[in-house]
Amino acid sequence: MSYKPTYGAAKTVATKIEQHFIKLHSNAAAQGEVDLATQPGKNTIEALIDVAFWSSLRKEEGHSPRISIAFLPPSQTSKPLKFAKPLPLNANTLTKIAPGIERSGIHLGVWEENGELYIWGTTLNIPNFCFVVDVSEPGLIVIKHRRIYGIGKYTNVAVLKGEQIRIVDDTSCLNRDCPPILKALLDLTVLASWNDPINILIQFSVSMRGHGRGGALLIVPKENTKWEESIIRPIQYLIEPPFSGLSNLAKQSGNQTEIFSQGALRREVEHLAGLTAVDGATIINDQFDLIAFGAKIGRAKGKPTVEQIAFSEPIVGGEDKLLYPGQLGGTRHFSVAQFVNDQPEAIGLVASQDGHFTIFSWSKQQKMVMAHRIETLLL
Repeated sequence: MSYKPTYGAAKTVATKIEQHFIKLHSNAAAQGEVDLATQPGKNTIEALIDVAFWSSLRKEEGHSPRISIAFLPPSQTSKPLKFAKPLPLNANTLTKIAPGIERSGIHLGVWEENGELYIWGTTLNIPNFCFVVDVSEPGLIVIKHRRIYGIGKYTNVAVLKGEQIRIVDDTSCLNRDCPPILKALLDLTVLASWNDPINILIQFSVSMRGHGRGGALLIVPKENTKWEESIIRPIQYLIEPPFSGLSNLAKQSGNQTEIFSQGALRREVEHLAGLTAVDGATIINDQFDLIAFGAKIGRAKGKPTVEQIAFSEPIVGGEDKLLYPGQLGGTRHFSVAQFVNDQPEAIGLVASQDGHFTIFSWSKQQKMVMAHRIETLLL
């Protein structure tokens, strides 16, 4: 391969990512799966990460590139958009073409022939376990793959920012209490349909993080109103009756046109997730009815102030820690931790303006609130 990578982190992480894909394919083949993408080799992985990183630092007409590169031949996708002449794979080419392919769902197809990587065109469809390199922002590269069932967000494998390497630990939930949304992001559960409840919460999380203003979402049981003890009255933006737009979509059967339904679901998620940018907490029940937004959280009568939180992050080398609430973030983090401490059946999601994203849930094992930091999985 004539392309010579120079980005140190790409070389450091390439072997581990290659091993990850070997394991993925081996397990899938043992289960009888056949529609699988070609496994990427170490040199291919290093080269694609390298060219993605250097292109991310460039600008075209004042804009930084946002690109999704998929490693596959045109024959492994349906309806490929093919260039008459393959393009050379380098940072200059990626920077020039980036404005035309930055929309979500568009992948730049890259393949190898005679030891050379080249760009053959674009595609909207990729096979299971297809190796994807995303340029998210300058210096930030996300390595991911399509899920085996193709539903929901892609599974992240690693995140590189400059020389910082964060490799996802997909075993991090094996010996601890984890909420279902985290298990799904680690690909430990199957998202069976477009309106699977966990799939909806993942989309909600991505949207909350995406608006960049910070926000808090409380998910409470529909059949239990005990959570009201932890909300200060009056609630400024109380919804009467609860808004059921997202709830109705979540209850739809599979008879609806899937593309239409997915678009409608995305609009409802964006609608409600946008409300989390308002100061205070947005409250929905576990059926996705909107109850209120801009709500102020208070300690429930007779409940102690939360003093310690068990903190975890699903990355290789990440260790569980016991933290004081103030070590995790500001008032938003503390108040949501207090809410879950008082209402252990609830789950809290907190997006920070700096991009951090935390799930708060009650751990029956540790008998305390757990904070799972998951922005590495949401990029």
